[in-house]
Amino acid sequence: MDANKLHKESIVLDSHCDTPIRLLDGIDINQLTNDGHVDFPRMKKGGVDAIFFVLYTSNKMEPDSATRRALQMAAKIYDTVENSNGKVVISTSAEEIIINKKRGKLSVLIGMENGLPIQKDLSLLRIFYDLGVRYMTLTHAGNNEICDSCATKEKRWNGLSPFGVDVVKEMNRLGMLIDVSHISDDAFYDVLKYSDAPVVATHSCCRAICNHPRNLTDQMIIDLAAKGGVVQINFYPAFINRDYADKFFPLCDIFEEAEAKYKIDPVKYKDEYEAAKSEMFKIKRPSYKEVVDHIDHVVKLVGTSHVGLGSDFDGIEVTPEGLEGIDKFGVITNELILRGYSESDIKGILGGNFLRILQ
Repeated sequence: MDANKLHKESIVLDSHCDTPIRLLDGIDINQLTNDGHVDFPRMKKGGVDAIFFVLYTSNKMEPDSATRRALQMAAKIYDTVENSNGKVVISTSAEEIIINKKRGKLSVLIGMENGLPIQKDLSLLRIFYDLGVRYMTLTHAGNNEICDSCATKEKRWNGLSPFGVDVVKEMNRLGMLIDVSHISDDAFYDVLKYSDAPVVATHSCCRAICNHPRNLTDQMIIDLAAKGGVVQINFYPAFINRDYADKFFPLCDIFEEAEAKYKIDPVKYKDEYEAAKSEMFKIKRPSYKEVVDHIDHVVKLVGTSHVGLGSDFDGIEVTPEGLEGIDKFGVITNELILRGYSESDIKGILGGNFLRILQ
């Protein structure tokens, strides 16, 4: 089996990238960039046909500020695609992705990470849908008006809120996918209970391999698949390998403190920032092969039709060895071939499985 040929024939989709954060900083991803993980030249080189850019807002923001930031990000996405000279197209459906690939064009889709920008108003959900948002991660690292987060010790709703139930039903009506990444286990099961459509975890790994609340238990994977859903494997090394996570998270906390100071006064805190960054990168990173270990685990539980790829690029500080950017996606295809997956199974994992529920 020819890995390059198969990769080019497949529709390759990354279901979660935080690149709009860089767009707000004025980075032009129509050009090859020296920072971050994603730009359109590297996307083309990596054979990635479709990518979800997410409108991320922190739970620490006030609702009005979150709404404004999400709208600003959406505008930046449209501006960036407009400046691609027709090489990149905003897409909202599986059919458009397929057509764009045939025409040699890249597809950009929009997701929203955290339901905070819709505040407590279903009409705002409709507006974001009309702007092209095709999935919403219900919350992020804090509890909001929709549901509880997996990251909080104190739970506000013990699952979905009454408004959250309405949100799930409205997302079903609109045809917007529900993303269960980041939400609490109780909220996850409430979503399965109230959603009439398959749901997705756009950037999550397996808790059995790396015990972290951001990852899904075996039973959650089984139950999500039973409703037709898909688990898109996250590339974040701290969600892939527990030993790495134990060493990484304390250094990451130090780095984030230094980064906050550096943003306020780059001259005064440059040395502290660079030192913290260096220490964080000294830890030996897990290989891209461990990403495929998580794919293997999902496959053993529920088969090959319920797993895909959601890198979390541009939202993670560190990447696996061999997967330093979107241009490296081909290593996944090669590794799947080495592990004995069939052509049709590989095409499903690379993007076909996600396209099925997007359809």
